[in-house]
Amino acid sequence: MSTDALIVDGLRHQYGQRVALAGVSFRVARGEIFGLLGPNGSGKTTLFKLLSTLVRPASGSASICGLDLVREADAVRRQLGVVFQRPSVDGKLTVRENLLHHGHLYGLRGAALTARVHAMSERLSIADRAHDRVETLSGGLQRRVELAKGLLHRPRVLLLDEPATGLDPAARREFTRTLMELRERDGVTVVLTTHYLEEAERCDRVGIMHNGELIAVDTPDALKARVGGDVVVIHAAEPSALRARIADRFGIELAVVDGTLRGEQPRGHEFLRDVVEAFPGELRTVTFGKPTLEDVFIHLTGERLWGGGEAVAA
Repeated sequence: MSTDALIVDGLRHQYGQRVALAGVSFRVARGEIFGLLGPNGSGKTTLFKLLSTLVRPASGSASICGLDLVREADAVRRQLGVVFQRPSVDGKLTVRENLLHHGHLYGLRGAALTARVHAMSERLSIADRAHDRVETLSGGLQRRVELAKGLLHRPRVLLLDEPATGLDPAARREFTRTLMELRERDGVTVVLTTHYLEEAERCDRVGIMHNGELIAVDTPDALKARVGGDVVVIHAAEPSALRARIADRFGIELAVVDGTLRGEQPRGHEFLRDVVEAFPGELRTVTFGKPTLEDVFIHLTGERLWGGGEAVAA
């Protein structure tokens, strides 16, 4: 049996003349939590729609648990639990009613369905709210109901599209812990899309998407190691002019990203000390620190993960 729960090979898709996915390929191991990180418009949601069998790819192939995504779509759906970005629970129904109706869609009935609803309610700590209407629950609890629905039929792969949307930071962390428990207890493979750096950091591996392409795949630590050194950020009244003067004085090329100077230096604090001494009247603030996944995105694309501000290169 293959150790891969998901294999994607050259998936392409477009809407009219706009290419949404340009030949994406990657693999996800069984029991892995794999995150797809990228801004809006990067192709994450299109890829999610293809993997959840909502849309057929224009070309390329994919398999989930050894089943072909197109030829065996019905069998694939039996292996999938899906949580969409927008809520799919009925707020006017109780937690239990939502789960019962979802179970009926998968052919579950009678005592088996009742037992499964109870088990998932206990597992996700919503059993005490079983008879409450979903609209009365907090955002975090509603997400737990969504997750209980997605897991009700014992899927082997869980697909989550921006699962932390609308949750506060504490609820996002709790939701991530729940996913890790599911992986540890049940061996569920999790594939999620996100634009939250904190959520991506907690994945086993991360694929970074940009303009319909998968431009890097690795563990969060390995991706950050690609940046090299410290990330230095300089706020100045005239960043472009200062950029040229720093290049002339130190032979170091920085980029202008969203009105700030950014770059990577092996010993960031020493470089910034020299810059402050050389141009004391031209600086507003200077900072340095270890790379984040957003720094990786800027390093690879020249753009910010949020806002898409382009970097000015040499």
